[in-house]
Order: sequence, then C-alpha cells, then structure tokens
Amino acid sequence: MRLDAPHDRSLVVIRYEHPLNERIRTLMRLEDLFHRARFFAARVEPPDHHAALLALFEINDVAARADLKTDMLQELERQKQLLSPLRNNPAIETRVLEPLLAEIDKASGALLAQAGRAGAHLRENEWLMTIKQRTAIPGGVCEFDLPAYHYWLNADPAARQNDLKAWIEPFLPLYDGLVIILRLLRDNGRASRQIAYRGVFQLMLTTSKVAQLLRLSVERDLPCVPEISANKYALNIRFIGLTGMDRGSVYDRDVEFELMFCNL
Repeated sequence: MRLDAPHDRSLVVIRYEHPLNERIRTLMRLEDLFHRARFFAARVEPPDHHAALLALFEINDVAARADLKTDMLQELERQKQLLSPLRNNPAIETRVLEPLLAEIDKASGALLAQAGRAGAHLRENEWLMTIKQRTAIPGGVCEFDLPAYHYWLNADPAARQNDLKAWIEPFLPLYDGLVIILRLLRDNGRASRQIAYRGVFQLMLTTSKVAQLLRLSVERDLPCVPEISANKYALNIRFIGLTGMDRGSVYDRDVEFELMFCNL
C-alpha cells in the first residue's frame, strides 16, 4: 500500500497493489521485507536492530525458494531481449534506455556470481539460527533465554550496524533484481477511471494476456478499503466500510477509483 499524489494535486490517494500470480507475490513480499530490514538497520536503538534481524530472518525464509534466482535471471534476460532492439528506435530516449540495460546487466551478473542458494551465510551461522528458533516462541528472546544476544543488543550501535550490513549484503543481488523487475512491471500498465456502484465493481477479463499486477488508487479520506479477487476470467472488487479499526460491511456508496492493469 502506497500514498501517492494523483494528477489533481489537491487530492492524496492510497494505492493498493494486488499481485495476480505467485511469482509477483513473492517479489513484493521480498520488497516489503527489504524495506523494513534496511529501515531498522539504519537506526541505532536495540529494538530497531531486533526488528531488522526479524525482517532478515523472514527474507531468508522467502528467498530460500529454490527457483527464485532462476526465475529472476530468466525475467531479466527476457526484458533485456525486449529492450535491446529499441536502441534503434528514434522515438526512444537512449539516455533512459542505456542506463536501464546497464542495470539489468549488472543485476544479472551479480545473481550469476552467487553460488548456492540465497541465505546460506545465515543458515550456517549457529548463533543467528539459535536466535531465529527462539523468535518463534512468544517472548523467547529475553535476556535470560539468550544472554549472548542481550550482550549484542547492548554493544556499540555502530558495531551492530556493521554486523547487520554484513548479513544483508549477500541478499542485495536479489533485491537489485527484484527492484528492476517490479519497476518495469509497475511502469508497464494502462490506467482507467472506474466507479464501484454502491461499493461493488465487477469486470469480465477478455484480454488474451492476463495481468500480473493490479494497482488501485482511491482517495485517502474515503472510509473504506478494497477487497480484490481475480482470475483470468473476471475481476471482483468490493469496498468494505471501516468503523474505527473494525471491519464493516460493503460500503453503501459509489466509489470512484483508478484501476491499472500491469504486465511485464
């Protein structure tokens, strides 16, 4: 979910993104986890670095998928093959295209240079794996459970940041690759204005190429959130009204929104 300014600068919208296949869902999960890990790693308090480590453990679990690296390499190569011929197109700005192709080459090279499955450096660290196991227990990382971890959390903040940097860096080739793929995906979409009458919107999908990502933008001050379900035949969106923090029923008013179908 993202806050964005639409064409009318007097409005602020919330953008909801809904992946439509497992591959994009995995990349978006990793993107969110990387943002969280890097945000907390840059701070200095022990609870921040604990949060960074929790995000890093989740990255390790998601990135352990055996085919993730292969999928990313294949997609980067496919994008390179699609973009390279555009060098000869006078309508394409080379100052934009050339850096993008260089990014793809660099990301692909870094992924290819990685031996083995992502996250091996964490799984081979007995101290970190002990902490990871204890985090599955509510309150399981108290100082009386893991005194060595308590000692680390009370060490010099700069030393902890260096440790976190060393643990995050081996994952960066994955991050750099997914950033390129998701950026290309988000930029390659068609947007339209739609209305959900009395909170409900349905659309039959007739295109031969099923979208991989939906991006839906609504005004931030509307007290409702979209519930999205989709397959290759139909898209259904229900806007659910909110009462405080409680989930309500279908919002009983018309909702104007922007809908974008994105494909690689």
